[in-house]
Amino acid sequence: MDTGVRIGDHVKIQNYALVYSQAELGNGVFVGPSAVLTNDTYPRAVDVGGRPLEQGDWVPVGVTVREGASLGAQSVCVAPVVVGRWALIGAGAVVVNDVPDFGLVVGNPARRIGWVGPAGIRLESAGRGRWRCPRTGACFVEVDGTLREEER
Repeated sequence: MDTGVRIGDHVKIQNYALVYSQAELGNGVFVGPSAVLTNDTYPRAVDVGGRPLEQGDWVPVGVTVREGASLGAQSVCVAPVVVGRWALIGAGAVVVNDVPDFGLVVGNPARRIGWVGPAGIRLESAGRGRWRCPRTGACFVEVDGTLREEER
């Protein structure tokens, strides 16, 4: 793990994960084995004249992973991106765009294929933009591509 990384409480970072400077991990985040959080928008070893770049020649940008989100094994988050609360990034996914709260994304580039709740289980459609967690019974409402949990 690099310097300048902010880590919340109860975060689990698995073997061989690479978490670079400026990353921000919220409470309860899971970072799977060999996951990578980059920090360079325009990676180069040399400038246009061939001179080796030094520490002061670039400004690191971070990946933000919000509360409860999980990054699958060997997933890559290309900075700068924000992974929303309780989102789930599938193993091997390459995240190049922000992921909404509760989003379930897979592939390269990662695309949303569904929703997950805090239990990590894929939500089931209850019709008319409503979603339900089969494990907890929690209900959610989808509006304009975002999901929010209903008040109980």
